[in-house]
Amino acid sequence: MTTPVVAPYGTWTSPLTPRLAAGFAARPDSLQWLGEELWWTELRPAEGARTTLVRRTPDGTVGAVLPAPWSVRTRVVEYGGCAWTGVPGPDVVFVDESDQRLYRWTPGTDPRPLTPPGALRHADPVLPPGREEVWCVQEDHFGPGPQDVRRALVAVPLDGSAAETGRGVRELATGRFLTGPRLSPDGRYAAWLGWEHPSMPWDGAELRVAEVSADGEFLGAKTLCGGPGAPVAQVEWADPDTLLVAMDTTGWWNLHRVDRATGEVRELCRRAQEFAGPLWRLGSRWFAPLDDGRIAVLHGTGPLALGVLDPASGQLTGVAGHWTEWLPTLAANGSRIAGVGASPVTGFEVVRADLDSRTAEAVGHFHRDLVDPAYLPRPRRRTYPSAGGRVVHATVFPPTSPDFEGGDELAPYVIWPHGGPTNRFLASCDLSVAFFTSRGIGVAQVDYAGSTGYGRAYRQSLDGQWGSADVEDCAAVARALAEEGLADPRRLAVRGASAGGWTAAIALATTDVFRCGTLYFPVLDLVEWAEGDTHDLESHYADTLVGGPEEIRARGALLSPVNLVDRLTAPFLLAQGLRDAVCPPAQSERFLARVRDVPHACLAFPGEGHGFRAADTHVRCMEAELSLYGQVLGFEPKEVARVELSR
Repeated sequence: MTTPVVAPYGTWTSPLTPRLAAGFAARPDSLQWLGEELWWTELRPAEGARTTLVRRTPDGTVGAVLPAPWSVRTRVVEYGGCAWTGVPGPDVVFVDESDQRLYRWTPGTDPRPLTPPGALRHADPVLPPGREEVWCVQEDHFGPGPQDVRRALVAVPLDGSAAETGRGVRELATGRFLTGPRLSPDGRYAAWLGWEHPSMPWDGAELRVAEVSADGEFLGAKTLCGGPGAPVAQVEWADPDTLLVAMDTTGWWNLHRVDRATGEVRELCRRAQEFAGPLWRLGSRWFAPLDDGRIAVLHGTGPLALGVLDPASGQLTGVAGHWTEWLPTLAANGSRIAGVGASPVTGFEVVRADLDSRTAEAVGHFHRDLVDPAYLPRPRRRTYPSAGGRVVHATVFPPTSPDFEGGDELAPYVIWPHGGPTNRFLASCDLSVAFFTSRGIGVAQVDYAGSTGYGRAYRQSLDGQWGSADVEDCAAVARALAEEGLADPRRLAVRGASAGGWTAAIALATTDVFRCGTLYFPVLDLVEWAEGDTHDLESHYADTLVGGPEEIRARGALLSPVNLVDRLTAPFLLAQGLRDAVCPPAQSERFLARVRDVPHACLAFPGEGHGFRAADTHVRCMEAELSLYGQVLGFEPKEVARVELSR
């Protein structure tokens, strides 16, 4: 073992290239059992950011089965969700990213369209047994405005007869926002979630149930439970007369049993833990019923662990393995559970747990150490005091390298607020973090007020305070790191995406904590964003985060970064996708048009939307971000191209 070389922070060399970090970011998603085969989707950043279908056969063979250029991705509510389903055989129905049409596909044949071209999008499909149709959410963009949208649950013929004109598609139920239907085991009832403006799903999603007639119509649809004060995050069937829901009635999303006939709700396992999360993506599954009556669950405070709940006794047992964070895409088959798990030193991989043998193993998207794990930082989960008596949650990643150490100087640190803002950081290996820490730059990810995973009170602590409480929490973490002697108070930066970009931009303009910042596809003009810039799902989001129209206009005038450019002196990097419908490029254009005498760089990506996907995009952004920090924080980074800052 060699002795580490003393070198200035930020100048360390690292084998972890931007290209490696970009490829590692892809995660498996949307797991389903098709008989004894396990299928899922995988993003391929190096293949034009397409999403393919992957299949694991009973003999352990794993491989992509949907050829390029097909890409399985839905853009319903812009954030999408589950975009495929299938039956053993296999026969698959999926949404193609390029045109958002539904396609039917059997391996070895060409996909055949089921829905017409045009302004329709589809998501969360299911194949009801015995019916030659697929049921799903259909989203119709009927007008020019981002809120000119209509949604319905529809039945689409599988024979392709609706592929040209849409004639023959049957409407089953309507609502401003809906999830795909879940069919009861006897096929007599369908259940789904719905919510209306101005609620976001974590504020007011309801459980709705309808009888399914002999000819496949939904009859007598009614709301059984949920709504404001008790939002439902997921629904599944336990048996023909009983539903299982993750519902927040006590301040935490816990599991409940619901009687289909009476609507009576019974709590199954009351704990000060979350058994679900925010429903940003349709088809998210935090729990899955097992054949013997037990329930596979994700649960925890902050990171989510995989466990098994026995409803009869209320006993909750863990599942063996090193995975400490799981994505909401559980699937059950007999006594087997499939999920997507990760740890602080391993990326997300497909995991199969056998409850009979009490074993768990990775069976797909296997983690590989792209670099020596000695280059990966070991996260430190911390809480810090913040303004107003709040406690803020954060994860600190110190500079880490087996080759270098920083000597007597203090390290530069970058504070990361997450997007959402109703969201949290995942406790998993993240090579985009290690890209910086392995070069001598610390990172602190901040689950500021409003984050999920810590109960309703914490989630609602941002209500009416967006742009202040989140900024205060990020500044509090930065100052605490400096006071502890971990971070150089003269070399602090802030970096955020989407809502995190809003937080970062305000922090640059209104605090004296940060020397520079990076803004990825940010919210920059609150008034315009709330009154028409953004898409339908979030068009009333600010009602909760800020207040009514008068509060939005007043707070927007005070806090919108577009109105704070005269107070902005810190250099910044702004990266924007030109196809972004959530935080549209017009926001960035208005902001940049007002910037004067502040060093900055802007990267625009014509093929990217909200959340970058292509490997080349990630590489360009990471290199530019590191270059910015070097120029402003006083070090010369190695092995990256210099980004030119203009005024």
